[in-house]
Amino acid sequence: MKPKLPLRTRAGVWIESKPVQHLIIGLIVLNAISLGIATSDTLEAQYGYWLNLFDNAVLVVFIIEIATKLFAFRGRFFSSAWNIFDFLIVAIALVPTSGPLEVLRVLRILRVLRLISLIPQLRVVAEALLGAIPGIASVAGLLSIIFYIFSVMATELFGSDYPQWFGSLGGSMYTLFQVMTLESWSMGIVRPLLETHPYAWAFFIPFILIATFTMLNLFIAIIVDAMHSVQASKSKQDKEAIEGVVHTEHQQLSEEIRDLKQDINALKLLLREKP
Repeated sequence: MKPKLPLRTRAGVWIESKPVQHLIIGLIVLNAISLGIATSDTLEAQYGYWLNLFDNAVLVVFIIEIATKLFAFRGRFFSSAWNIFDFLIVAIALVPTSGPLEVLRVLRILRVLRLISLIPQLRVVAEALLGAIPGIASVAGLLSIIFYIFSVMATELFGSDYPQWFGSLGGSMYTLFQVMTLESWSMGIVRPLLETHPYAWAFFIPFILIATFTMLNLFIAIIVDAMHSVQASKSKQDKEAIEGVVHTEHQQLSEEIRDLKQDINALKLLLREKP
């Protein structure tokens, strides 16, 4: 008869089991749908009581899940960044939403973010984005310098004739941001400028080539490289784990074969000693 596992161990195995995790994912999705339905005044008036009841029930399940993990893993619970993330999401939902804090009710939708920690594929993407932050910050800094230079130039060149777009440094930066996104940049901004500034294209085309087609693609390259690094790291960890299991099983098998050989040799000696 196998020895009975401690209660903490059984609680940890149960809360991390696939059926429980699938249940939590299902509740998160249903809760997200119910919160979306609650944004309709008509549906809220008809089903507000049941939507609120379901929302509280889901919150209770989340609290039980976090409490079970705290009981099972104790201090090790906070060694995982994803556990801390889940803890904070649930803790935000417990903040009173009455009186001046009623605006915090909108933060309930943050529970949907728990899907990131529960679905491995989303977790890989999130880890890649976090890993790409240093590179993204560097590119963003370079892009900010480019924006500042072109904004100062645009304010000096076009500010007096088109103050609605380039009348101030802030206005110029916002207009150039619109140009960078390629939203109505030609017909809405540049072509009117060409009527009074025929060579304005010489300013905007280099800016678009640098800001849109070069810098934004650098962001994409950094994120793709980060995702590749995360996947390679996980593949290496999985490979090392598999190799560790194979090595352990190989050692156990070698010991069993050695013991079996010793038993066979002992049996041969016993048979030889018999008359």
